[in-house]
Amino acid sequence: MVTQQAGTAKIAIEPGSVQETLIIPLYGRKLCAEVFPRLYNDTSAAELCARLDYDFSGLDRQAKSTFWRFGALEAAMRQLDMEWEIRDYLAAHPQAAVVNMGCGLDQTPRRCDNGTCLMYNVDMPNIIDARAELLPEVAREHNIACDLNDARWMDEVDGSGGAIFFAAGVFHYFTFAQAQALVSGLAERFGGCRIVFDTIGKLGRRLMRSTFKSFGMENYDECLCVEDVSELRDWVPGARVTSRGYMLGYYPMDDPAVTGLHRFLARLCDRRVKMQIVRIDTVG
Repeated sequence: MVTQQAGTAKIAIEPGSVQETLIIPLYGRKLCAEVFPRLYNDTSAAELCARLDYDFSGLDRQAKSTFWRFGALEAAMRQLDMEWEIRDYLAAHPQAAVVNMGCGLDQTPRRCDNGTCLMYNVDMPNIIDARAELLPEVAREHNIACDLNDARWMDEVDGSGGAIFFAAGVFHYFTFAQAQALVSGLAERFGGCRIVFDTIGKLGRRLMRSTFKSFGMENYDECLCVEDVSELRDWVPGARVTSRGYMLGYYPMDDPAVTGLHRFLARLCDRRVKMQIVRIDTVG
C-alpha cells in the first residue's frame, strides 16, 4: 500500500508490500546513473526515489560493493540496449505502439517518446496499481493490468502504426513453451512487429537458481534459456531472428568509472553466461 505522508510530498512505501519489491531495480538504475554518468544519464529513477519515504540505508551500504555496482551496470546496459532497439524501430514507424511487457516501474517508453508513438505498460494488476499511484499515465500512455500469458491484454494494443514489444528481465521466468506461445501470439496479431527480450544460457540459469527458488519456482530447469539463437528460429515462420550480447553488444561501456574488472565480467556474461538480447522481426 502506498500512502501519502501528511504535510510532505513523500510517498510512503510499506515494508513487505508489492511496491517494496520494485525498489531494488529502481535503486539499481539510480545507482548506475550516479556511478556511470557518461554511460547512463537517466535521472528518472533518482527523481522517483526522492519522492519515496523509504529507508534506503541498507541499499546504500550494498551499493559500495564492486559486484553490486556491476549488477546495477547490467541492468543499465540492458535498458540502453532496449532503448536502442525501440528508437531504431520508431525511426521507420514513428506512430508505432511501444509495449513494455512486465514493466514494473520502468520508464523506458517515456525515454524513447518521439511525440507520436503510443506507449503501453503491461504487468500484473497489483503492480499496475502501484505504478498508477507512483507514475500516473502521461499523454499517449496506457497501463494494462494483466498476466502476460493471458493473451487478452493484446486486445488493448493499437498496432495500426506498427508495434515493438520488449521485455527486460522477464522471459527468464517463463518456460520455453510459454515464451514461444507469447512470441508467436504477438507475431500472429501484429504483422511486421519487432519483439525484443533478454535471455540467458544454461550456465546463467544455474547461477539464477536461488532467485528462481525465492519465487517458488523449484523446477527452474524448465525456465527458458537459450544457448544459440537458432533455437528460436521456428517460433515465428519467416521472421528474422538475431541476437547480441547485452553487456557489450550495443555499446562499448565508454565511461572512466567502468573498471577492468567490470569489463572482464561483462565479457564473461556475454560469452559464457550467454546474456543476450534477442530480436525477432516478423513479416508484415
